[in-house]
Amino acid sequence: MQLIALIVVVLVAFAANSVLGRMAIGGGYMDALGFGLLRLASGAAMLVFLCYLRGAVPRQPLMSSLKGGGSLTLYMIGFCLAYQGLDAGLGALILFGVVQIAMFGWGAVTGSRVSPGQLAGAAIAFAGLAYVIWPDESLQVTFRDALLMGMSGLGWAIYSLLGRAQRDPLVATSVNFIWAAVMMLPFVLILQESLVVSGLGLALAVVSGAITSGLGYALWYRVLPQLQPALAATIQLSVPVIAILGGVVFLAEPVGLRLTLGTAAVLGGIALVIWSPKRL
Repeated sequence: MQLIALIVVVLVAFAANSVLGRMAIGGGYMDALGFGLLRLASGAAMLVFLCYLRGAVPRQPLMSSLKGGGSLTLYMIGFCLAYQGLDAGLGALILFGVVQIAMFGWGAVTGSRVSPGQLAGAAIAFAGLAYVIWPDESLQVTFRDALLMGMSGLGWAIYSLLGRAQRDPLVATSVNFIWAAVMMLPFVLILQESLVVSGLGLALAVVSGAITSGLGYALWYRVLPQLQPALAATIQLSVPVIAILGGVVFLAEPVGLRLTLGTAAVLGGIALVIWSPKRL
């Protein structure tokens, strides 16, 4: 029962990042890249504190830090800039869809055996994602916002693939957050058109960084060893759905038929990829 409770908390935390980001950036309470920088810094502080409690030293090889920090920075820049225009649930759907498709594609091109069912599932997920972001009067998605969130998904996919080789994910994530915060700073200084700061915006960024990112990732690493890989991948299918519900409840975002159908196609396709038997 405790494991189930922890899983629910983790999934809600992951989805909350989209809601908090959209609330702060889309609501005009904080500028996009400033929000991302504070989120990274807050997450780094929380993760380093957790390492301290465990008696671990946040340290890893320089090349690993550059790769991890760089991919995390790519994720954060795309995430924050995209939420200037995207709704919370829609952004989470694009992000999650691109992550899964990219990781599946990487596995396919690097020699992982792929079954016809997995190919069909990837095609369904891609078609559902394309259906959602295709220009339409009922659901306005600009090419810029979709591209930015796709870039964010690519960054997170790279980060996830790099993380598979880490022996101590908590320590590695702590170092990567520190490096990403440093890497993010020049983009804030160069690309940010105007500085927007408010008390609510600062609070949302800190909560997103320290709580739903820092503690969320720490809890995920705690429960992950207790889950089978297929189950761990499958339960994450609920994250976009939770984000959509959060957008409805906290941001009054509309959910039309197009988004509903597209979400079902994306999640169904990804489920098919996960559960289809691999080719021997």
